[in-house]
Amino acid sequence: MRVALFVTCVNDTLYPRTGRAVVTLLERLGVRVDFPAAQSCCGQPQFNTGYRREAEPLVRRHAAAFAGYDYVVTPSGSCAAMVRDHHPRLAPRDTAAAAVAERTYELTEFLVDVLGVTDVGAYYPHTVTYHPTCHGLRALRLGDRPRRLLAAVEGLRLAELPGAEECCGFGGTFAVKNAAVSAAMGADKARSITATGAAAVCTVDSSCGMHISGILARQGSPVRPVHLAEILAATKETHR
Repeated sequence: MRVALFVTCVNDTLYPRTGRAVVTLLERLGVRVDFPAAQSCCGQPQFNTGYRREAEPLVRRHAAAFAGYDYVVTPSGSCAAMVRDHHPRLAPRDTAAAAVAERTYELTEFLVDVLGVTDVGAYYPHTVTYHPTCHGLRALRLGDRPRRLLAAVEGLRLAELPGAEECCGFGGTFAVKNAAVSAAMGADKARSITATGAAAVCTVDSSCGMHISGILARQGSPVRPVHLAEILAATKETHR
Protein backbone atom coordinates (compact mmCIF):
# COMPACT_ATOMS: atom_id res chain seq x y z
CA MET A 1 0.00 0.00 0.00
CA ARG A 2 1.10 3.57 -0.67
CA VAL A 3 0.75 5.66 2.48
CA ALA A 4 1.43 9.38 2.81
CA LEU A 5 1.88 11.42 5.98
CA PHE A 6 -0.11 14.65 6.18
CA VAL A 7 1.82 16.22 9.02
CA THR A 8 -0.26 19.47 9.34
CA CYS A 9 0.95 23.03 9.89
CA VAL A 10 1.01 22.94 13.70
CA ASN A 11 3.07 19.78 13.83
CA ASP A 12 5.42 20.83 11.05
CA THR A 13 6.06 24.22 12.65
CA LEU A 14 5.87 23.56 16.39
CA TYR A 15 5.76 19.81 17.07
CA PRO A 16 7.87 18.01 14.44
CA ARG A 17 8.51 15.20 16.92
CA THR A 18 4.87 14.19 16.50
CA GLY A 19 5.32 13.70 12.77
CA ARG A 20 8.51 11.74 13.35
CA ALA A 21 6.67 9.58 15.89
CA VAL A 22 4.02 8.69 13.31
CA VAL A 23 6.68 7.57 10.84
CA THR A 24 8.54 5.59 13.52
CA LEU A 25 5.34 3.88 14.61
CA LEU A 26 4.07 3.00 11.14
CA GLU A 27 7.45 1.76 9.94
CA ARG A 28 7.65 -0.48 13.01
CA LEU A 29 4.33 -1.94 11.87
CA GLY A 30 5.70 -2.60 8.39
CA VAL A 31 4.19 0.40 6.62
CA ARG A 32 6.34 2.46 4.30
CA VAL A 33 5.50 6.15 4.67
CA ASP A 34 6.02 8.88 2.07
CA PHE A 35 6.08 12.61 2.78
CA PRO A 36 4.83 14.65 -0.19
CA ALA A 37 6.90 17.84 -0.10
CA ALA A 38 4.17 19.82 -1.90
CA GLN A 39 1.78 19.58 1.06
CA SER A 40 0.86 22.76 2.88
CA CYS A 41 -2.03 24.08 4.97
CA CYS A 42 -5.37 22.30 4.48
CA GLY A 43 -7.19 25.64 4.69
CA GLN A 44 -8.87 25.08 8.04
CA PRO A 45 -7.87 28.46 9.60
CA GLN A 46 -9.15 30.35 6.58
CA PHE A 47 -12.36 28.33 6.34
CA ASN A 48 -13.15 28.62 10.06
CA THR A 49 -12.64 32.38 9.94
CA GLY A 50 -15.00 32.83 7.01
CA TYR A 51 -12.49 33.15 4.18
CA ARG A 52 -13.90 30.39 2.00
CA ARG A 53 -12.53 31.79 -1.26
CA GLU A 54 -9.01 31.91 0.18
CA ALA A 55 -9.34 28.29 1.34
CA GLU A 56 -10.29 26.90 -2.08
CA PRO A 57 -6.78 27.06 -3.66
CA LEU A 58 -5.40 25.23 -0.63
CA VAL A 59 -7.96 22.47 -1.12
CA ARG A 60 -6.84 21.99 -4.72
CA ARG A 61 -3.16 22.09 -3.70
CA HIS A 62 -3.80 19.48 -1.02
CA ALA A 63 -5.60 17.20 -3.46
CA ALA A 64 -2.76 17.44 -5.97
CA ALA A 65 -0.10 16.75 -3.32
CA PHE A 66 -1.77 13.56 -2.10
CA ALA A 67 -3.18 12.21 -5.36
CA GLY A 68 -2.23 8.61 -6.08
CA TYR A 69 -1.84 7.44 -2.49
CA ASP A 70 -3.93 4.60 -1.11
CA TYR A 71 -4.09 6.20 2.34
CA VAL A 72 -3.34 9.64 3.76
CA VAL A 73 -2.63 9.48 7.49
CA THR A 74 -2.59 12.49 9.78
CA PRO A 75 -1.97 12.92 13.53
CA SER A 76 -4.70 15.54 13.76
CA GLY A 77 -8.40 15.02 14.29
CA SER A 78 -9.23 18.59 13.29
CA CYS A 79 -7.31 18.52 10.01
CA ALA A 80 -8.67 15.07 9.14
CA ALA A 81 -12.17 16.42 9.73
CA MET A 82 -11.45 19.48 7.59
CA VAL A 83 -10.31 17.35 4.67
CA ARG A 84 -13.10 14.79 4.92
CA ASP A 85 -16.02 17.06 5.76
CA HIS A 86 -15.24 20.31 3.96
CA HIS A 87 -12.80 19.77 1.08
CA PRO A 88 -15.35 18.03 -1.20
CA ARG A 89 -17.84 20.85 -0.61
CA LEU A 90 -15.26 23.61 -1.10
CA ALA A 91 -14.18 22.16 -4.44
CA PRO A 92 -17.22 20.19 -5.68
CA ARG A 93 -15.91 19.93 -9.24
CA ASP A 94 -12.49 18.68 -8.18
CA THR A 95 -12.76 14.89 -8.24
CA ALA A 96 -9.25 14.62 -6.80
CA ALA A 97 -10.33 16.48 -3.66
CA ALA A 98 -13.18 14.06 -3.07
CA ALA A 99 -10.95 11.06 -3.72
CA VAL A 100 -8.26 12.23 -1.29
CA ALA A 101 -10.91 13.03 1.32
CA GLU A 102 -12.21 9.46 1.14
CA ARG A 103 -8.69 8.08 1.66
CA THR A 104 -7.80 10.34 4.59
CA TYR A 105 -7.55 8.79 8.05
CA GLU A 106 -6.72 10.15 11.47
CA LEU A 107 -3.91 8.04 12.96
CA THR A 108 -6.00 5.97 15.39
CA GLU A 109 -8.53 5.21 12.64
CA PHE A 110 -5.75 3.97 10.39
CA LEU A 111 -4.24 1.79 13.09
CA VAL A 112 -7.49 0.22 14.28
CA ASP A 113 -9.65 0.19 11.16
CA VAL A 114 -7.10 -0.31 8.37
CA LEU A 115 -4.18 -2.14 9.97
CA GLY A 116 -6.42 -3.91 12.49
CA VAL A 117 -4.08 -3.44 15.45
CA THR A 118 -4.44 -2.06 18.96
CA ASP A 119 -1.23 -3.42 20.50
CA VAL A 120 1.52 -1.64 18.59
CA GLY A 121 4.36 -2.80 20.82
CA ALA A 122 4.62 0.43 22.77
CA TYR A 123 6.06 0.92 26.25
CA TYR A 124 5.28 4.01 28.31
CA PRO A 125 5.73 3.56 32.09
CA HIS A 126 3.66 6.54 33.23
CA THR A 127 0.17 7.42 34.39
CA VAL A 128 -1.67 9.11 31.54
CA THR A 129 -5.07 10.76 31.23
CA TYR A 130 -6.77 11.14 27.86
CA HIS A 131 -8.54 14.28 26.62
CA PRO A 132 -10.80 13.50 23.62
CA THR A 133 -10.62 16.57 21.41
CA CYS A 134 -13.81 18.02 19.94
CA HIS A 135 -13.08 17.15 16.30
CA GLY A 136 -12.01 13.64 17.21
CA LEU A 137 -15.02 13.14 19.43
CA ARG A 138 -17.79 14.85 17.48
CA ALA A 139 -16.66 15.20 13.86
CA LEU A 140 -14.69 11.98 13.31
CA ARG A 141 -16.45 9.98 16.03
CA LEU A 142 -13.24 8.22 17.01
CA GLY A 143 -15.06 6.55 19.89
CA ASP A 144 -12.89 4.24 21.94
CA ARG A 145 -10.11 3.79 19.37
CA PRO A 146 -7.58 6.01 21.20
CA ARG A 147 -8.40 4.41 24.55
CA ARG A 148 -8.06 0.90 23.12
CA LEU A 149 -4.62 1.78 21.82
CA LEU A 150 -3.59 3.31 25.14
CA ALA A 151 -4.91 0.32 27.09
CA ALA A 152 -2.56 -1.97 25.16
CA VAL A 153 0.57 0.08 25.95
CA GLU A 154 2.86 -1.79 28.34
CA GLY A 155 3.52 0.06 31.60
CA LEU A 156 0.86 2.71 31.00
CA ARG A 157 -1.82 3.37 33.60
CA LEU A 158 -4.84 5.22 32.23
CA ALA A 159 -6.44 7.67 34.67
CA GLU A 160 -10.02 8.73 34.02
CA LEU A 161 -10.48 12.42 33.25
CA PRO A 162 -13.54 14.09 34.89
CA GLY A 163 -15.63 15.93 32.31
CA ALA A 164 -13.51 14.41 29.55
CA GLU A 165 -15.97 15.32 26.79
CA GLU A 166 -15.98 19.02 27.65
CA CYS A 167 -14.11 21.27 25.22
CA CYS A 168 -10.69 22.57 26.26
CA GLY A 169 -11.58 26.00 24.86
CA PHE A 170 -9.08 26.20 22.02
CA GLY A 171 -11.20 25.99 18.87
CA GLY A 172 -8.54 27.52 16.63
CA THR A 173 -9.47 31.15 15.95
CA PHE A 174 -12.10 30.91 18.73
CA ALA A 175 -9.21 31.23 21.21
CA VAL A 176 -8.21 34.52 19.55
CA LYS A 177 -11.66 36.02 19.04
CA ASN A 178 -13.03 34.92 22.42
CA ALA A 179 -9.88 34.89 24.53
CA ALA A 180 -11.56 35.29 27.93
CA VAL A 181 -14.04 32.46 27.34
CA SER A 182 -11.34 30.26 25.85
CA ALA A 183 -9.03 30.82 28.82
CA ALA A 184 -11.81 30.08 31.31
CA MET A 185 -12.70 26.83 29.58
CA GLY A 186 -9.05 25.87 29.41
CA ALA A 187 -8.55 26.61 33.09
CA ASP A 188 -11.41 24.27 34.02
CA LYS A 189 -9.98 21.55 31.79
CA ALA A 190 -6.46 22.00 33.20
CA ARG A 191 -7.68 21.72 36.79
CA SER A 192 -9.51 18.50 35.95
CA ILE A 193 -6.37 17.12 34.31
CA THR A 194 -4.19 17.93 37.29
CA ALA A 195 -6.72 16.36 39.66
CA THR A 196 -6.24 12.96 37.99
CA GLY A 197 -2.70 12.74 39.35
CA ALA A 198 -1.44 11.77 35.91
CA ALA A 199 2.07 12.55 34.76
CA ALA A 200 0.88 13.31 31.23
CA VAL A 201 -2.27 14.28 29.34
CA CYS A 202 -2.70 12.70 25.94
CA THR A 203 -4.56 14.14 22.93
CA VAL A 204 -4.90 13.37 19.21
CA ASP A 205 -4.52 17.06 18.30
CA SER A 206 -1.35 19.04 18.96
CA SER A 207 -3.32 22.30 18.76
CA CYS A 208 -5.48 21.32 21.73
CA GLY A 209 -2.40 20.00 23.49
CA MET A 210 -0.70 23.36 22.94
CA HIS A 211 -3.63 25.25 24.46
CA ILE A 212 -3.83 22.91 27.45
CA SER A 213 -0.05 23.01 27.89
CA GLY A 214 0.04 26.78 28.24
CA ILE A 215 -2.69 26.81 30.85
CA LEU A 216 -1.17 23.92 32.81
CA ALA A 217 2.12 25.84 32.90
CA ARG A 218 0.41 29.00 34.15
CA GLN A 219 -1.32 27.00 36.89
CA GLY A 220 2.00 25.50 37.93
CA SER A 221 0.82 21.98 37.14
CA PRO A 222 3.43 19.22 36.77
CA VAL A 223 1.36 17.44 34.11
CA ARG A 224 2.93 17.47 30.64
CA PRO A 225 1.02 17.19 27.36
CA VAL A 226 1.96 14.45 24.90
CA HIS A 227 0.51 13.45 21.55
CA LEU A 228 -0.86 9.93 21.31
CA ALA A 229 1.56 9.18 18.46
CA GLU A 230 4.54 9.84 20.73
CA ILE A 231 3.24 7.39 23.33
CA LEU A 232 2.59 4.71 20.72
CA ALA A 233 6.02 5.21 19.15
CA ALA A 234 7.82 4.80 22.50
CA THR A 235 9.49 1.50 23.34
CA LYS A 236 11.66 0.13 26.15
CA GLU A 237 14.71 1.13 24.13
CA THR A 238 13.64 4.78 24.03
CA HIS A 239 13.24 4.82 27.82
CA ARG A 240 16.71 3.53 28.58
